[in-house]
Amino acid sequence: MAKKLIVGITQGDGNGISYEVIIKALADERTLDMFTPVIYGSSKIFGFYKKLLHEIDNINTHVVMSARDIRPKCVNIVNCLPENVFVEPGQPTSESAKCAMTSLECAVKDIKEGLIDVLVTAPINKRAMVNEGFGYTGHTEYMQQEFGVKDVTMLMVAGRLKVAVVTGHIPFKEVHTAISVDKIMSKLRMMKDSLQRDFGIVEPKIAVLGLNPHCGDGGLLGDEEEKIILPAVQKAQSEGILAFGPYSPDGFFGLGNFLKFDAVLAMYHDQGLIPFKALAFEEGVNFTAGLPIVRTSPDHGTAYEMAGRDMADPQSMKSAIYTAIDIYHRREQFDQLQKNKL
Repeated sequence: MAKKLIVGITQGDGNGISYEVIIKALADERTLDMFTPVIYGSSKIFGFYKKLLHEIDNINTHVVMSARDIRPKCVNIVNCLPENVFVEPGQPTSESAKCAMTSLECAVKDIKEGLIDVLVTAPINKRAMVNEGFGYTGHTEYMQQEFGVKDVTMLMVAGRLKVAVVTGHIPFKEVHTAISVDKIMSKLRMMKDSLQRDFGIVEPKIAVLGLNPHCGDGGLLGDEEEKIILPAVQKAQSEGILAFGPYSPDGFFGLGNFLKFDAVLAMYHDQGLIPFKALAFEEGVNFTAGLPIVRTSPDHGTAYEMAGRDMADPQSMKSAIYTAIDIYHRREQFDQLQKNKL
């Protein structure tokens, strides 16, 4: 019998749809039989949004000041925000950004201390947080720094579709100088390890996309494929990584060729995330590979235009929660198998 996990959930930006999707995802009491949720935020904000939602029965909540005091069979809320916190649905504000930062910091502190087992992060407004002193371009970069790892990979997951990117949250004009053989190799090694340990794929096959239109057309439209990407693929193969490519992204996704592989490595953010979200927006999950802990997130943003209107679909939040739980258990099984081999 797998142990019942404690799932930490950050509130993200309280003026977006975070609380709505969290409440809807946890509304069915049967979920409490499978895991114990711990929301890092404010019982005041939780109550505010709950009143705005239709067809939500009473939720058994337990408000605490520390995750050390949580209870099973309850939606636990760690009150880590100021008592006078103010909510403005649909508005990115200085206060909502500061609260998102506090929620994240408290949850990361607790997972480091072993008080929660996995972490699910709700959407944030990156610009608003940076304006308030958050020194990172997103959750992924923050997690990498907090856990002191050399590299991490943003892996978008939806069933058989798994897409990672070589370069993450950087301006498009910097992409061509940011990719290198070493950078691609780092991502491929990490993807192989994660696909084996976190997803139970014994010999994962990874497709690598090109950078330029039509993979450069033999150098006519760019030479990164010939000088960087192909050598990286060949080096990966020499290490026993089943990497193939480079492939032209348009035809690759349009013809459904991604179904022939276990994962896809794109060169930059939109190259990978546009097709991913077009194919799997409702159930997509953002997973950070390469961390010592399990962290997932819904694949959507704050969606201010929907905030407070009972319109948000909780499926991606549900998927983020259950994907985190599944990965945790697969890691345990994989690590135990590795120990047994010694």
